[in-house]
Amino acid sequence: MALSNEQKKAYRSIGHTLNPIVTVAGNGLTEGVMEELNRALDDHELIKIKVSVGDREVKKAVITELVKKTGAELVQQIGNTALLLRRNPKAKPALSNLQR
Repeated sequence: MALSNEQKKAYRSIGHTLNPIVTVAGNGLTEGVMEELNRALDDHELIKIKVSVGDREVKKAVITELVKKTGAELVQQIGNTALLLRRNPKAKPALSNLQR
């Protein structure tokens, strides 16, 4: 599901006020990180994550792997922060970051 530029712009404006929910650090993509990431995507649909794993190429590889494993869409990446989207039709409106 490719996002249009208008959709990305709308999601970026929502994501601007979000704080990172998940942090990927020196241990990389552990099972606990993946579980927390999937739970956060199920609950919030649009989340901000922080990736502190080293140089630019390693960071890009980790984010690519996250997107592939979770089935999420990368909305934006700036520095150590990435904004991910995975729609959940059964998400609770009180928890979701998307406007319904």
